[in-house]
Amino acid sequence: MSLRRPLRAVALGGGHGLYATLCALRLLTEDVTAVVTVADDGGSSGRLRRELGVLPPGDLRMALAALADCDPDNGPDGQLGHRLVQVFQHRFRGHGALAGHAVGNLLLAGLLEVLGDPIAALDEACRLLGVRGRVLPMCTTPLDIEADVTGLDEDDPAEVWRIRGQVAVATTPGRVQRVRLLPAEPLACAEAVQAVGAADVIVLGPGSWFTSVLPHLLVPDLCRAVVAARARRIVVLNLVPQPGETAGFSPEQHLDVISRHAPELTVDAVLAERDAVTAPDRLAGAVRALGGWVYLGRLAAEGVQDRHDPVALAAMVEKVLRDGVTPGGGSRPSTGGRSAGREEQAAWQ
Repeated sequence: MSLRRPLRAVALGGGHGLYATLCALRLLTEDVTAVVTVADDGGSSGRLRRELGVLPPGDLRMALAALADCDPDNGPDGQLGHRLVQVFQHRFRGHGALAGHAVGNLLLAGLLEVLGDPIAALDEACRLLGVRGRVLPMCTTPLDIEADVTGLDEDDPAEVWRIRGQVAVATTPGRVQRVRLLPAEPLACAEAVQAVGAADVIVLGPGSWFTSVLPHLLVPDLCRAVVAARARRIVVLNLVPQPGETAGFSPEQHLDVISRHAPELTVDAVLAERDAVTAPDRLAGAVRALGGWVYLGRLAAEGVQDRHDPVALAAMVEKVLRDGVTPGGGSRPSTGGRSAGREEQAAWQ
């Protein structure tokens, strides 16, 4: 196949985890689509959501900032982009009505109100920031998260409590057993489903496991698209446990949670920081049960224990893709025959 086109990458998630993934993927391709959770109900996003009825803008803002053309070394355009993103991410100080709001959250809320169409508003924000790629919501209406949690009653630790709200679930002192979206079975963003179907690689995680990563798999049409995609499906594990969500979880327990919420999903690779894995054989077994291979390496940013290094993450994603192109010789086989064939993948090399 003589055609050469950019790698098509889709990242699912929210917050700082998605930001790290997007920064990594843009080192590999300019054709990156972020599919962002829309269940945040805290802070500036929660206030704007309650007051204006718009999508919570915070995670969308972070994704836009990650994909913006903001390298000050790229001449005047890059310097302008750098300043725009700096202002876009700035939070107002003080004690007034604007305190705590990010400038980008207010801009997005304004675009959402003026244009009345979340996709048009986000595309316009992409144009203003010089984004290379696209930012899409997983659904075009705000959602809520509800969780079944145990361990909240000392006298009956097995009792199941129902906790509602992204912030409440993320900060619960109990152990989250299962999450669901409200309303149930929401309609997926059609453009996000299309992007997943056209992707060469889909990356899920890292991030808040129950409130940023799993919600995408609870949107029926989006989950079906991920399951049916011909793309390489990659899961990136967190570097450290998250208090309130995954405290005490082993790496393989994170995968078990995915299996319980989306039992039909298989993956091609799971990427993990080697220093965070104490039982690599157990993790490898859990990954094989999902149809994939485990990749261990140094992924943490220098001196920052809980943040991925985009360069290291990009290199490991590239290795997964390279292993998937050439059969034999230590390469990784495709799962279930659904991954793109050798000629098709060569189109974006």
